[in-house]
Amino acid sequence: MQGQSSNPSQWLRSYYFARAIFSIAWVAAAVALAGQSAIASVLLVIYPAWDAAANLVDARVNGGLKANPSQTLNVVASTIVTVIVILAVMKDTYAVLAVFGVWAILSGILQLYTGVRRWRSYGAQWAMILSGAQSALAGGFMIKQSFGIVPPTILDVAPYAGFGAFYFLLSAVWLTVAANRKTSARA
Repeated sequence: MQGQSSNPSQWLRSYYFARAIFSIAWVAAAVALAGQSAIASVLLVIYPAWDAAANLVDARVNGGLKANPSQTLNVVASTIVTVIVILAVMKDTYAVLAVFGVWAILSGILQLYTGVRRWRSYGAQWAMILSGAQSALAGGFMIKQSFGIVPPTILDVAPYAGFGAFYFLLSAVWLTVAANRKTSARA
C-alpha cells in the first residue's frame, strides 16, 4: 500500500466518501445511544482511533508517512488521544470534552495544512481547509464547555463529527464533479 495510488484523485474521492459515511454513522449512533453511557464511552474512544487509522492509510497511499508529515503527526496525535480518552471516560465527561477540544484544535490545524498542501495537486480542497479551521474553533468551544456547570455528554461532541461528515462529503462531491467535468471536456 506504500507509494502513490495509480489514480490519486479517485483515491481521494473514495477516502473522503468513506470518512463522511463513517462520521454520519457515528453521529447517528451517538444520538441514538447517548443515554447509554457505556456504549457512548466506546463511541468516544472509536472516533479518534478511526481518525488515526484513516490518516495512516491515506498517508501510506499518498507517498508514505515521511512524505505526509501533517498526517503523520495526526496519526500520532489521534493515537495518543485515543488512549487519553480511554482514561478520561473513566474519570468524567468534563475531562473527555476537554480532551476532544484539545484534539480538535490540533487535528484541525493539521487538516488545514494537509488541505493547503493538497490544493496544489488536487485542487478543490477549500472545504477541507474550512473544516480544519472550523475544527480548531470548535475545539476552543469544547474546552470552554468542559469548564461549564452542565455535565457534557456525547451529544456535545456529535456536532463536531457532524460538521466533519459534511465537509468530507462536500469535498468528495466537489472532486467527483470536477473529475466528471474534466472527463466531459476531454470527450
